Amino acid sequence: MSDAALITTQDRQSPANLFLRFARAISWIGHPLVFISLAVGVVVALRLANRVGLVVLLTLLVCVVLPMALLLFRGVRSGRWSDADVSVRTERTRFYPRAIPISAIGVIALWLLRAPGFALRGAFVSLALLVVAALLNFRIKLSLHALFAFYSSVILFRVATIAGAIALALALLVFWSRLYLQRHDLPEMLTGTLLGVVGGIATAWWL
Repeated sequence: MSDAALITTQDRQSPANLFLRFARAISWIGHPLVFISLAVGVVVALRLANRVGLVVLLTLLVCVVLPMALLLFRGVRSGRWSDADVSVRTERTRFYPRAIPISAIGVIALWLLRAPGFALRGAFVSLALLVVAALLNFRIKLSLHALFAFYSSVILFRVATIAGAIALALALLVFWSRLYLQRHDLPEMLTGTLLGVVGGIATAWWL
């Protein structure tokens, strides 16, 4: 092995690089679309009958998750925003006006399908959280990763303690990763976390 190849291998295995790769992996898992989808899957599996749960999952997938993923993909590809996290605050002024109607469609679809009350409430609270985040974006770029990670954790704690504990541990790692990657500062992370906890309590209180 050449000296250059050896140096490259050592660089990849350095503690700093390993932490960076780990932080990126956690940040990806903690992406709101991923975290919310996993949380909804757990809630449906534990609280709903198979047929009803399948309808709720398919509705959220078709009306919210896929359109939101397409919005992010096309936005990055066109250069509308720099990454799938929409990390630049000025770019979020163009993201929220597109994301909020998608979330609203999900609420309407669940309402028309007469989804269980807590599923409809969760969709409505998620919509409200996006609206609040959009309003706060004029002053602060809060962390949507932290918001929806802690929002999901609170709900899962209400559904199953073990699921909630696992989600909370992952949410704390997401909190660390976003700081480590310098995508947010501490006030932005704490604002997102607080809003997520409040939203989670509002959703889970009547579960």
